[in-house]
Amino acid sequence: MRQNFSTDESAQKTIVGDRLTTFIDSLNWQLPDYLKEVERRALAEEVPIIRRSMQSLLSFLMRARQPEEMLEIGTAVGFSGMLLCHHAGENARLDTIEKVPQRIQAARENFARYGLDRQIVLWEGDAGEVLEEMVAQGRNYDFIFMDAAKGQYLHFLPSILALMKPGGMLVTDNVLQGGDVLQSRYAITKRDRTIHKRMREYLYVLTHSEDLNTVILPVGDGVTLTTVC
Repeated sequence: MRQNFSTDESAQKTIVGDRLTTFIDSLNWQLPDYLKEVERRALAEEVPIIRRSMQSLLSFLMRARQPEEMLEIGTAVGFSGMLLCHHAGENARLDTIEKVPQRIQAARENFARYGLDRQIVLWEGDAGEVLEEMVAQGRNYDFIFMDAAKGQYLHFLPSILALMKPGGMLVTDNVLQGGDVLQSRYAITKRDRTIHKRMREYLYVLTHSEDLNTVILPVGDGVTLTTVC
């Protein structure tokens, strides 16, 4: 999940207790100065970015797996994509998808400002349509990070699996919805019931498909790590 707009992390709704989360983040959280500046500006401008616990997890995965071809669904201002590239190394390449014009402009400016515009390709448009285009082009990725519209995760999944290389990994953020995903649909406000239903379906597919191997972690607002069997 991307961070709440407030810079006060204690106000964020988390799965793990706030005190424990703060303690773990104090041990794990490390960012180069240029990413700290991108984070600072994003929060000041009320643009949501991934939480610090998620930053630590992605950084670990990048260093451990060293993927060369990466895909991100949900660019925002480019912070998470830049984080992926920083820890994956200068030989890694990232395709990232965003449809909001203001965020596209901000991301392009960040990529150019910090010399990542040669390493990162930003695809503009609806993620579902862009993913289908990528599949048609025969693209494949070692690592895919999804942090987009929660209600569309299940819709995107077939295209994403078609884009994954053998041995590749899909990381999906924001899957536990502040713990609401375990509630009965009748305990959820009407406007959120569709997203609630779709997220539970998404988690069921990831954990019950014979072709997928998935673990759900209570990091940030919930994350899944998925590989193809």
